[in-house]
This record gives sequence, structure tokens and C-alpha cells, in this order.
Amino acid sequence: MEIYLVILLCSYVLVVLFGYWLKFLNLRHLEKYGADIPPEFEGHIDAKLLKKTRDYTVELARFGFIESIFDNILLLIFLFGGLLRVYNSWISSLNLPFILSGIGFFLILGYAEIILSIPFSLYSTFKIENKYGFNTVTPWLWITDIFKSLLLSTILMGIMISVGLWLIQANPNYWWLWVWGFFLIFTLFMMYISPYVIEPIFNKFTPIDEERLEDKIKELMLKIGIRVSRIFKMDASKRSKHTNAYFTGIGKVKRIVLYDTLLKKMEDNEILAVLAHEAGHWKKRHLLKLLVVSELIGLVVIYIAFRIIQTDILTDMFHIAPPTLFAKLVILAFIGSIVSFPFTPISSFFSRRYEREADCFACELIGNPEGMIGSVIKLSKDNLSNLHPHPWYAGFYYSHPPAVKRIRELQSFEFTG
Repeated sequence: MEIYLVILLCSYVLVVLFGYWLKFLNLRHLEKYGADIPPEFEGHIDAKLLKKTRDYTVELARFGFIESIFDNILLLIFLFGGLLRVYNSWISSLNLPFILSGIGFFLILGYAEIILSIPFSLYSTFKIENKYGFNTVTPWLWITDIFKSLLLSTILMGIMISVGLWLIQANPNYWWLWVWGFFLIFTLFMMYISPYVIEPIFNKFTPIDEERLEDKIKELMLKIGIRVSRIFKMDASKRSKHTNAYFTGIGKVKRIVLYDTLLKKMEDNEILAVLAHEAGHWKKRHLLKLLVVSELIGLVVIYIAFRIIQTDILTDMFHIAPPTLFAKLVILAFIGSIVSFPFTPISSFFSRRYEREADCFACELIGNPEGMIGSVIKLSKDNLSNLHPHPWYAGFYYSHPPAVKRIRELQSFEFTG
């Protein structure tokens, strides 16, 4: 068993080091080319703003290194230093019913993770985001957000854990199928109620007060058969100056949400282009495809987990007694992070392909690529996006094509008629 433990530890360290190497390449690439203004951004960005963008990216990356190292050391101590064994023994010694033990086991871990992340969240929000002019959140709002998140996560995790463990207890031979089905239904349910129940807990949503823009949006959506129930403005500016927009809703009726920061910074044609892009994701069924693929993968994964959990190989490997289901699930999640890492660039590749398809759809729908080009330029400027990512880093991690490459593709877009 000891040899398997060593292999597992070495595998995780290699994965972490490879990720750090990619991030190091990205920083070196930025240091080398970060002062060069791409032709696509000439006239839109100056040397001062480009330097600010480079500094912001570098500072975020360095801070991310520190946070990642802290998290990884803590995780290795917890798993390989015996803390999981001690924690598991303590929960077992309480002699609670199975479901209550599971709720306590995972909720306490969740609370510990949130508490440990607080210093990093504080520094990121009130130091880095403040320094570069993004942060608008007050300390009181930040504190209330933490408590709201804690309460919400407690409720949702409590439901998922209790129902999941009840299904395991009630169906010892086929719980993997029942749990998978429950998580699927719960995911769809959350997608449906989130815009109406969850999101308003944190933000205020009001109908946009620009009737002319609202009419343009509805007219654009009707061209492709999307009936928009409401178009809302979200008070994102009370937390950050970052900009965004998104679609919500399941079925034929859609709800459009625009950040108030987006409305202030973009022209009507650029806003319409952003929404046309989002509509492209719906019309191309990207969300449905991702959901189907992820659920099929999840079904395979949960069955493999079921087969492994039937044995005590994981708890024996870490010398954990009693061999509880909860400890096995924690170890499985750790192993899963190692196994899934090589698939990251595959997921990123398909995500970028979907983004390109949505860009093409938006250009066809609007009738020209200018709105999309303008929106990408403004989003990149306003969010201080890295204009010079290393190709390997972008290929491995980026869910969207890099801004410069994306604009070049939009400029060369040819209409199909």
C-alpha cells in the first residue's frame, strides 16, 4: 500500500508543478511582449493602459501562486499528514446516525475551507482590485455576502448531502444510479430557480430604463425565435467595475441580464452584439451539449466510484479507521483532481470552439462583425485582460480565444449569405 501512496503523492506534485510551469511561461511571455500594442488595439489602448494591464495580470498571477501553494500544502498535510485520519475518527466517535454524520463531516470541511480562504479574499478584493480601480464593495457588504453565502451553501449542501446519503442507505446496490439521477434533477432545478430565488439574494434586478434599447433587443431576439420575457439591469457596480451580460432561463422563455457597468460603457450596437453572441450559445445548443456530456461523464465516474467504495483500498492506503464512506469520498475527490487534469485542455478546446461558433452566429445575426469587435476591445480594456498570453497557457486553460486572436478571426469573418 505504501508504494501506491508514494505514486499518488508524486502524481499530484507533478500535476501541480506542471500547472506552475505553464503559469511561469505565461508570465515570462507577458514580460517579453507586454509592452507591445497589438495592431488590433492600436488607437484603442495606449502604453499607460497596457502597462496597467500587464501589472494587473502579473500581480494576480503572483498572488495566485501564493494562494495555490498555501492550499496545496494544506491539502497534502490533511491527506498525507494524518489529519483526515484524526478528523474521520473524531466524527465516528460521536456515534451519530449515518446521514447526520455525513452532513457534519462535509459541512465542517466546507466551513473550514471558507474560513481559510477569507484572508486571501480580503487581500484580493481590498488590495489588488482596489489598486486597479475595480473594487467598489464596502466592508459591510463584503461581510454580509460571506454570511449569505454561508447560509445558502449550508442549505443547499445540507439538501444534497442528506438526500444523497439517504439514497445510498436505501439502495446499497444501485445507489450510484439513483444519486446520479438526483444530482441531475437538482442541477436542472437550480438552473430554473436561480434567477428568481438565488441571484436576487445578492443583487438587485430592475427592468432597463432605456425603452429604445429594450425594443432593439427584443426585435433582435425575435429574428431567431427567442421570446424574451424581461430584460433586466443588475446593480453589479456596487461590488465591482467589471462588465458582463448573460442569459438565464430554461425552455422557450429567456431572461436577459445586463450589468449596469456594461450599459454605461458600451454602445447599443456593441450591447446587441454581446447578446447576439449569448443567443448563439442557445441556438447552437451549447449548454445542452455540455450538460449531456458532463452528465454522461458523471454517470461513468459515479459508477467507478461506487465500485471502488465497495472496497477499503482507499482507507487502507491512508491507514484510516474506521473505513467510512465519507473519508473514501474525500480521497476519491483528490484522486479525481489528478485524473481530470490532463483533460483540461480538451475541455478548453471545445469551449473555445463554442465561443467561435457563437461569434460567427452573432456576426451573421447582426449583419457585420463591428459590434463584436468593439465589444471584445472594450471588454478587454475595461477588465484589463492579458493581451499577450503564452500560446501553451492559453491552449491549456483559456475557455475563450485570446482577445487578439478573437478579433483577427472576427475581422476575417466571411458571411455565408
